[in-house]
Amino acid sequence: MITVRQARPTDAVAIGAVHVAAWRSAYPGILPGKFLSRLSVPRQAAYYDSAIRGGVGVHVATASGADLGSAERADGGTRVIGFVSGAPARTGRPRGRDPLPLADGEIETLYVLDDFRERGLGRRLMRAASATLAEAGCGSAFVWVLRDNPSRWFYERLGGRPAAESTIHVGGASVVQMAYSWSPIDRLVEATSTAP
Repeated sequence: MITVRQARPTDAVAIGAVHVAAWRSAYPGILPGKFLSRLSVPRQAAYYDSAIRGGVGVHVATASGADLGSAERADGGTRVIGFVSGAPARTGRPRGRDPLPLADGEIETLYVLDDFRERGLGRRLMRAASATLAEAGCGSAFVWVLRDNPSRWFYERLGGRPAAESTIHVGGASVVQMAYSWSPIDRLVEATSTAP
């Protein structure tokens, strides 16, 4: 069974592992290989532990039972297979982002492990994040995505409209990122409420 729920601090290590695996899968040829090989699960786990404890809206998708491999089923465990994070947008964003936010809320991260893609998990995670942002009073939302990310189409299919483009530096490389926005946020809430 696959479920989506609010993340807990005990999920931080698993979230960090998904983050590292997703970057290593999505960004070869886009970001330097040396940078990708040096990504650290403990460093990412510490970041997400702090985010969860600090009130950032982090949701995880977990798999159990028949949705896991036989070895994992034998352990009777549940595995984090994806996550999303979002929070009200802040001014003075790091990494060269514009000082004024593009919308009230920002989807900061969305990653799903390769073996669990194309099952509607991204949509379910975005639904959780957009609902949390709307409940926090955000009337609009945006997300940054690397322009060369092949999964960029996902945000377009959810009705995200190109809102900005900028160059950032990641791992010693200059890469172009695009922002997609939903205004009002109800457009994102509605887009994620329909069947994939």
